[in-house]
Amino acid sequence: MFKNIDIEELHQMRERGAIHLIDVRTEAEVARGKIEGANHIPLHLLPLKVAELERGLPAVIYCQSGGRSMQACAYLASNGLTQLHNLQGGVMAWVRSGLALV
Repeated sequence: MFKNIDIEELHQMRERGAIHLIDVRTEAEVARGKIEGANHIPLHLLPLKVAELERGLPAVIYCQSGGRSMQACAYLASNGLTQLHNLQGGVMAWVRSGLALV
């Protein structure tokens, strides 16, 4: 399964230690900016990349608003990954919080 988290919970997770931050948006969306430290794996390529993901670290998945990242979390959970977190509101929530994209 996975847990929905907000921006504050993402900050707390980062402070506690290493996490995987995965952006599942399209190339065009990422070209406008992404959260610093995120790895870009477009949603449609996730099945090809799932074996490459490190299973020992918590993973936070995000997209533009939270819908595609929820699908990604469900897919990853069905493939045996644990410690999955969906960033509610995605990049839109990040920007609304006044935080910068890189």
